Amino acid sequence: MIRISDLTFGYTPSRKLFHHLNIDIPSGQIHGLLGLNGAGKSSLLHLIQGLKYPHSGTIKVNEFTPSQRRVSFLQDAYLLPEEIYTPAIRIPQFVKMYSSFYPHFSLEAFLKFLNEFEIDRASNLGQMSMGQKKKAIIAFALATNTQLLMMDEPTNGLDIPSKKQFRKILSYLVTENRLFIVSTHQIRDLHSLIDNVIIIKEGRIVFNHTIVEICDHLHFSLTPQEIDNKQVIYNERVPGGYLNISRANGQPSFEPDIEVLFNAIITESKVINEVFQN
Repeated sequence: MIRISDLTFGYTPSRKLFHHLNIDIPSGQIHGLLGLNGAGKSSLLHLIQGLKYPHSGTIKVNEFTPSQRRVSFLQDAYLLPEEIYTPAIRIPQFVKMYSSFYPHFSLEAFLKFLNEFEIDRASNLGQMSMGQKKKAIIAFALATNTQLLMMDEPTNGLDIPSKKQFRKILSYLVTENRLFIVSTHQIRDLHSLIDNVIIIKEGRIVFNHTIVEICDHLHFSLTPQEIDNKQVIYNERVPGGYLNISRANGQPSFEPDIEVLFNAIITESKVINEVFQN
């Protein structure tokens, strides 16, 4: 469980990125962290990992305060950044050098993930393409078996088969004690994995609901033409017509389209959130 209370943070004294931010993020789920460029997604992950420090307020990850950087916290939390750095060494050397920091690291799982990503376990990281490096580091991150695993744009640089394998592997790793946060702009790459949608806009949490809650409150429908219906909260042109979002009212619905929902939240966050308050 992550509990963020009254968090204020910014890169300059005069401009705050987060101002009195509050959110609880429970374990046992894959949380999709979404937002426009500059909304604060990466900064929030760095704050949770203890790589940046709040100006005020608190962050608790289970019983730990990340900014204290205690070994027992760092052993059970892993952040995979969007931009990765890898030393020019072979994969076995990399594992020997870094796996000791993570007591629950599984070499067996790591080698299995490498195989599924079609990465030669003896490869030299310095001679691999960026996409191949990304897959190797993703395999390592997943094999750490930390209770908290955060990934910033993990599918950037992956080819289509690798994205499929990533989704498959991650879906098997969710347990009630583990917490996954995936920050992404590539919503369609991961929408089938996400249990809970968190959207940041201008440094504020403007949406935080599970897929089940979304299905209970919102109705998604596809029509060949744009319709003039007061019940429609938001619509968007998509292949095949218009995807409409309206109140559920017990109607059978398409599977939620997270990308269209994101666009709706960015433009109509007040109206959408009013639906969830009823």
